[in-house]
Amino acid sequence: MAATDLITDFFNDHGTRLMRYAGVSVISVVLGQTLLFVFYQLMNWDAIVANLAAAAVGALPAYLLNRYWVWGKSGQNQLWAEIVPFWAMALLGAAISTLTIALVRNWSDFWLAINGASLFAFGLVWIAKYFVLDSLLFAAAQQEATL
Repeated sequence: MAATDLITDFFNDHGTRLMRYAGVSVISVVLGQTLLFVFYQLMNWDAIVANLAAAAVGALPAYLLNRYWVWGKSGQNQLWAEIVPFWAMALLGAAISTLTIALVRNWSDFWLAINGASLFAFGLVWIAKYFVLDSLLFAAAQQEATL
């Protein structure tokens, strides 16, 4: 099978979800970066504390938008099957971004460098997170929708 066929098949299977996921990611990035700027620059919090707080606050709307809008899952939220793994992935992204911020902070404390480090780190886990959400956390919703 040619690479173009693989890409076409992938977008036929994932196109709408992937576009919605990207939309949620844009919302999450704007919210997270705004909160990071407010906490770090305006409220003078430590960069690491500001980053962790921004990630924690931003995880709730990200979870809800992904669950209900991207994957179309309805019904009761499942603590161990959905919420805990989603927050664990959010914490992984926060940990990677916190390490990146700690490294960048040694070089510069300029808010744009801090925000850029956070954005870069969260971008690293974006694709992997989609596949985890798609194949593990919200896979049942896809199967139900196709029945």
